[in-house]
Amino acid sequence: MARRKLVVGNWKMHGLGSDFVQVEEIESAAAGHPQVDVGLCVPSTLIERASRAVPGLPIGAQDVHPADKGAHTGCLSTAMLADAGASMVIVGHSERREAQHETDEEVRAKAEAALGAGLLTIVCVGESLDVREAGDAVPTVEGQLDASIPRDADATRLAVAYEPIWAIGTGRIPTVEDIGQMHSALRQRLCVAYGDSGEAIRILYGGSVKGSNAAEIFAVEDVDGALVGGASLKAADFIPIIEAAALKA
Repeated sequence: MARRKLVVGNWKMHGLGSDFVQVEEIESAAAGHPQVDVGLCVPSTLIERASRAVPGLPIGAQDVHPADKGAHTGCLSTAMLADAGASMVIVGHSERREAQHETDEEVRAKAEAALGAGLLTIVCVGESLDVREAGDAVPTVEGQLDASIPRDADATRLAVAYEPIWAIGTGRIPTVEDIGQMHSALRQRLCVAYGDSGEAIRILYGGSVKGSNAAEIFAVEDVDGALVGGASLKAADFIPIIEAAALKA
């Protein structure tokens, strides 16, 4: 099944108003490759300004609270994100699972809220180096996916990002064979969960994606794009990844 490539930058805790020149250059490049869906998930302080500055580029958040409102100091609801101009959100990133001790159940609740609000929702899964070296990567990530994705929500705006934890920001990546094996396993689990609709859900790869390796990664079956960290901070680094996705579109 042909799926449009999706390339999303995750700026993590980087970015100030002075960095908008990068956002504008990325928007311009994305407009030149309309066959690829491109977006940026920026810090919450930049969402409204970015959505106003680059109306042609989808802007997203890096987390969301599952509740509509309430006594949740420092948290943002789906309505708040949408009000600020966000059209997508990342949930369950490994840095939140580890540093903020988020559970699969919490990730699922966030995904349910985000999908219910009409946001493109990227659910992240991935294994540690110890799990990979023990030969348990596939069953571990399958279990994480099964426990993290909503079952009763509309999955048409759901995407999954496979990010091996040990590859994030390290320059190390799995072999293309390993990526293919994992993405194939995730596709099967999505089809179990959603039936034929599971074929339409895009599975992104993340973890030290850059211009020099993006084309090889995008050529792997069931790799439908990328969730990009450090290489998305500078247009000069991010644009080659968009271009590589366009060649495989």
